[in-house]
Amino acid sequence: MASSSIKGNPTAAATVFLLVVLQLQAAAFAAGAAPGSEEQREFDYFVLALQWPATSCTNPGKCCPSNGCCRGAESPTEFTIHGLWPQYEEKGWPSCCSDASFSENEILSLNKDIQKYWPTYRCGTTSTCHRTKGSFWAHEYEKHGTCAAPVIVGEFDYFLTTLTIFSKYNVTKVLNDAGFVASDTEKYALGDVVAAVQDAFNATPKISCAKKGAVKELWLCFDKTFQPRDCDLANSCPDFIKLPTYEPQEANKVEGAIPWMGDAEAII
Repeated sequence: MASSSIKGNPTAAATVFLLVVLQLQAAAFAAGAAPGSEEQREFDYFVLALQWPATSCTNPGKCCPSNGCCRGAESPTEFTIHGLWPQYEEKGWPSCCSDASFSENEILSLNKDIQKYWPTYRCGTTSTCHRTKGSFWAHEYEKHGTCAAPVIVGEFDYFLTTLTIFSKYNVTKVLNDAGFVASDTEKYALGDVVAAVQDAFNATPKISCAKKGAVKELWLCFDKTFQPRDCDLANSCPDFIKLPTYEPQEANKVEGAIPWMGDAEAII
């Protein structure tokens, strides 16, 4: 009786269809897939995304102890980690692949290295996979780290593996050895910078820039055995780029609000 009633009532049929769609979207979100996307599958390769701190810290509106821009002499002056991101060969990446939640207690033994090599450049919190707010590291692990299985399983291994790769493939040292050093006056040919990394790691990086050619991020790509591979992604920089310097602020001297540098994977 109800079935025949729906068939004879277009409005009721449309309502039922809408409810089904919403239920499917909710199921997709719970599984870690964005509504409207295809079902997520295992990733194809990794991106190690590095941030140039001077560019990320250009307009630090608020300084606080958690903000890596505001640590005085302890503020970073070399590339730091943004994240280790599983990627698909085609455009896109998996995200929020499990219901695991970040726990700072899991990585207490790594805290010193994380603060030094993987600092956050903001105050406050950001979104997590559970529709809540959490730290920068919670965001990175829940969104990206949970998708690194079966190669990397668990929070501790995700952070330890990322720190290990970052240490082994020291981009700042490679560039400094090739004569590309932080400067507010020097500009370097993009092709020469790319070539320096290629020569060192036998793989092509991706470089993205902010205004006036200031390097914002540099990505190294790896296969699932963590061997370097080409980043088959276009650079977003002019022909000449720069590695600007930054005068660190003290944590209690600047007021306001620091803008959040959104995840750079969105520029793929």
